[in-house]
Amino acid sequence: MSFVSMPRQDLLLAIENLAQEKQVEREIVFESLESAIAKIAKQKYGEEFNINANIDRKNGAIHVRRLFEVIQSPETVGTDDFGESLYNPNTMLTVEQASKYSKNPQIGDIIEDSLPEPEFGRMAFQTARQIMTARVRDAEKGRQFEEFKDNIGDIISGVVKRIEFGNVFVDINGKAEGYIRGTELIPGERLNIGDRVRALIMDVARSNSGPQIFLTRTHPIFMEKLFVQEVPEIYEGIIKIKSVARAPGSHAKIAVQTDDPSVDAVGMTVGMKGTRIQPVINECHGEKIDVILYSEDPAVFIVNAMQPAKVAKIIIDEDKHTAAVVVNEDQQSLAIGRRGQNVRLASQLTGWNIDVMSEAEEQERRAKEFKEKTELFIRGLDVDEMIAHLLITEGFRTIEEIAFVETQELESIEGFNSELVSELQTRAKAYLEKLEHDYFEQGRKLGIKDDLLNFDFVKRPVIMKLGAAGINTLADLADLASDELVEILGEDNMSEKLAERVIMKAREIAFGITNDEE
Repeated sequence: MSFVSMPRQDLLLAIENLAQEKQVEREIVFESLESAIAKIAKQKYGEEFNINANIDRKNGAIHVRRLFEVIQSPETVGTDDFGESLYNPNTMLTVEQASKYSKNPQIGDIIEDSLPEPEFGRMAFQTARQIMTARVRDAEKGRQFEEFKDNIGDIISGVVKRIEFGNVFVDINGKAEGYIRGTELIPGERLNIGDRVRALIMDVARSNSGPQIFLTRTHPIFMEKLFVQEVPEIYEGIIKIKSVARAPGSHAKIAVQTDDPSVDAVGMTVGMKGTRIQPVINECHGEKIDVILYSEDPAVFIVNAMQPAKVAKIIIDEDKHTAAVVVNEDQQSLAIGRRGQNVRLASQLTGWNIDVMSEAEEQERRAKEFKEKTELFIRGLDVDEMIAHLLITEGFRTIEEIAFVETQELESIEGFNSELVSELQTRAKAYLEKLEHDYFEQGRKLGIKDDLLNFDFVKRPVIMKLGAAGINTLADLADLASDELVEILGEDNMSEKLAERVIMKAREIAFGITNDEE
């Protein structure tokens, strides 16, 4: 029995059941059936007519109508691009003709002419079923796409359906199929058909066969979400995960923080005898996980992130967003890790470029730095080595500091009088003025505009390097992606995180765009 030959209440019940079975809106099933009925009616009465069908939502009655638009006359309809009249007697009625169907027709009205409900033979029924099936399937695909799109960044569980060329296809509760590329599998793990697997929804795309759901088991957020599932305090927000860095299948670091002083964030994340962290380790194919205590102080955070190595000293360069970590000789290999893995993960976790050095290397670095500053002061201030050494010993690192520091601070240095201090500051300001003049002259030769030359969020040598690469305006800088900026300047001069900050500042000034608006 076809839908339309059913008793009307049975028809409504069948529509309701189909909507529930396919998990689509009831209205979509009604509209699909109406389209099918209209299609069959056109085959009977003529494709040239404008025919629609309507099913009463309350009693299931089916109404088939032929529709006409009321026009003034055929001549008033107009012509197409080829001069042919747009008048169609099958879909249009003059006011006089329309008066046979309506008492007072007006131009632009739609006149409805009721038609007998078409009989559904075997072929007609097949056509109607195909139309309905296609419309409902499209609606089902749309619902699945919206459902999974809203779940991007969440973990799903499914069963391995098939494996092709190292790529895994996962059945997600019979609703859809997920896809894990071989590169998104944890190195070394072997999945078999029928295995239950958890993965993170990375992206969802539309396709003719339904939503394409791209999954990953290697993304840092996958590990973060696993901890959310395993640690109640993280799920409840008592403990916050600040960042995660992974070398999938080998080693990972996760930074945690809490605002509750009575809560041991690291201890609760690990659990008694590792009961909470062990399921995450097992899910990640034995990946070693260091749980790190986060700190707003970059130096403290970096020291924590270098675990299990013990840090003797740390030197922070906020301008370059770099940190030199000094360790004892016996800690150096531990701090660097196998193939540089420990320091690399610490850099990813903190967002700082970290350089590990021994105490001997640090002493050598300090000696080199002392020599460079001595040469700078001798050259820039035109002083002898003894005065340069005195300034460095008193903590002065740049000529700017000498030029603008309070005179009393310089006069407090043994052997410095007011006359010498005045002369030093005069020379320092003259040196800076010359640098300023040379900087703008060199920048303009490179074609750099003043808005970028005056961008003081980065050092001037960086601006020169940008100009040499063809980045001549603040808008040019703002249009870059962070990885492009790192590529231009080199990883030694610019970290990914610092590049993001620089670009955001450029966008804020050039376009008035803040981070929140992005």
